Amino acid sequence: MKVMIVDDEKLALSRLTRLLNEEGIKDIVSFDSPSLALVEATKSKFDVVFLDISMPQMNGLELANVILSMEPKTFIVFQTAYSEYAIEALKIGGIDYLMKPIESDDIKRVLEKIKSFKQSNEASDEKLLGKRGNKIYLIKLDDIYFIKADLDEVLVRIKDADVYVKRKIGDLEKLLDKKKFFRIHRSIIVNVDKIKSMESVEQSKLTISFENIDSVVTSSKDGAKEFREYLERRSL
Repeated sequence: MKVMIVDDEKLALSRLTRLLNEEGIKDIVSFDSPSLALVEATKSKFDVVFLDISMPQMNGLELANVILSMEPKTFIVFQTAYSEYAIEALKIGGIDYLMKPIESDDIKRVLEKIKSFKQSNEASDEKLLGKRGNKIYLIKLDDIYFIKADLDEVLVRIKDADVYVKRKIGDLEKLLDKKKFFRIHRSIIVNVDKIKSMESVEQSKLTISFENIDSVVTSSKDGAKEFREYLERRSL
């Protein structure tokens, strides 16, 4: 993993470099000048870029826009002491937003998140092998409406059938695009792009219906709260 760090505070640069080194990340370049970082970004491709937001000459949000215009698949992680930039940072396309002082647990979390996103991208063309009766299905992930856990396998709903797949729901969740699929219940994952409508029911849960199929699923109370927050972020 190739990483670039940009922060006008040299102590912050050294601290973040040390934390990344402790997690086994060694291919790191760092800059205390956004203009110098931009020059390097035009010459080299980076997997992850850690950007301070408040910097002279060019702030981290502006620099992120330029980097993403050149390399849209770059993972941008913002770091700052000011929480008011969080929404704008995520709107630009940052994968995470870390508050200073950054701790070891913050780095572990963001690296795990990046790993999960990379696995989702790599699995975008993967197909699931499923069965219904004597019929075998090869299921494209984008064709899934929802997934429901059923003991040691899952029920995968596609347009024309309920298909059983010998996988655990937690393992499948790691394959799915986090921008399109959301776990509304510990045993249910939905494809957000297939949703037709939602309705609040008792205990603030949500019932969700889908385009072109009659099936309805119900979230947990906590899942409904997290799903509403996810939809608000997605609509920004």
